[in-house]
Amino acid sequence: MLYCIRTAFNYLLVTENIWPEAEGAQEAFTFNHVLAVIIGEIYVIAFVSTIKLILDWIFERGRVKELEGIQLKTELQFLKAQIQPHFFFNTLNNLYALTLEKSKQAPEVVLKLSEIMEYILYDAKEPKIDLINEIKYIQNYIGLERLRYGERVDVELNMEGDIRTLKVPPLLFLPFIENCFKHGTVENDKLDVVIDFKISETNVLNFVVVNNFNSFTNKTTKHGIGNKNVLRRLELLYKDKFTLDIKTEKQNYIVELSIQL
Repeated sequence: MLYCIRTAFNYLLVTENIWPEAEGAQEAFTFNHVLAVIIGEIYVIAFVSTIKLILDWIFERGRVKELEGIQLKTELQFLKAQIQPHFFFNTLNNLYALTLEKSKQAPEVVLKLSEIMEYILYDAKEPKIDLINEIKYIQNYIGLERLRYGERVDVELNMEGDIRTLKVPPLLFLPFIENCFKHGTVENDKLDVVIDFKISETNVLNFVVVNNFNSFTNKTTKHGIGNKNVLRRLELLYKDKFTLDIKTEKQNYIVELSIQL
């Protein structure tokens, strides 16, 4: 059937010579002509099929990448959303403690908390924010903790390098700062915290947090969902372009994070 249709179209629309590629006049339905037509059509079908398969592969690859992007974005949003209730829960606990003590600092806590809520509800929605704004947010959080613990808390925050031009994912460093106050020795003893942000000449962000803790009252150095959450976000955002080292040395809990920006 294919041979008849192809030969008829060639005869009616192109040339009465049914096999113009061959020398001399050729007759239809000969073995050589049938074989030539079939081979020619196989070439055409193979060529068209190859193009179709390539186009399908390109389309499918694009669709898979799009789905991966959506899945990545959804997971990142979920991880970031985990941080916010966790933070507010801790802060409201702090505020509750102050109200029980009828502390005059409670209104100031409410004010700082409102500033932090504004940051989380608006700025933290962006995929990346200015690092300097993230540091200001951390300073607000530290301010809340200082209001609660007073002179029992000593925090040193150091910045080195041109950090004003850099952007980072929001709420990436806060869980490590929260851990300092959650598991550090602030109830009866003094809590000393050192926070370093340093930008190297090769555009590497080095973030280090060191805080003292009581090994007798803190039986574990694995702190809830916070560290796991940050680690998962780092894996999704930076893949192999970061290192995270969490360790204890003597009475100090140390977090060292490096990110190739």
